[in-house]
Amino acid sequence: MSVVVLISGRGSNMEALLDAGLPVSAVISNMPAAAGLAIAARRRIPNRIVSHKDFVSRDSFEHALAEAIDAYAPRLVALAGFMRVLTPEFVERYPDRLLNIHPSLLPAFPGLNTHERALAEGVKVHGCSVHFVTADLDHGPIVAQAALPVRREDSAESLARRVLKLEHVVYPRAARWFLDGKLVIRRGAVSVKGNDAQLVFDDSP
Repeated sequence: MSVVVLISGRGSNMEALLDAGLPVSAVISNMPAAAGLAIAARRRIPNRIVSHKDFVSRDSFEHALAEAIDAYAPRLVALAGFMRVLTPEFVERYPDRLLNIHPSLLPAFPGLNTHERALAEGVKVHGCSVHFVTADLDHGPIVAQAALPVRREDSAESLARRVLKLEHVVYPRAARWFLDGKLVIRRGAVSVKGNDAQLVFDDSP
């Protein structure tokens, strides 16, 4: 029933998973200076560094990363700000067991700089998506989304802060659904057994 969380930076979504009581057995980072490692240590969660800079190839890095993950035999691998594009071979090692949180309403704005791009496009609604990781970057089956209205005064920074609050709500919820065996994937679409809402909408002022 355990979860291994992969991070590269501050680890706020990792902390949200911990705050929600998810059974996180380890935190692994590809960045030695990731602030989230200190958070994990303070909360007595085993943590490891597998720095991509220590390896001559992506394959060798991913082999070491997989070994580190498999040492904890997790049921779920949760990417929480893990800033590495994973190869199809790595993804295939964990079929339907890799979750990611992305700061846009996929399939809109895959990749980086999502908030700047959303503002540049003039969208009226923005948010985040939890999805299964596939070989197609940021295009795996969507588990849940959270949305909010874009305000006229929003900057990329303010929009990022508002969306991050929603990430901390929807990611633990989706991970819990997975661990509880509630997620069903059919023809690339994800449904949840029961009456759990897969959309959170925040229209607070």
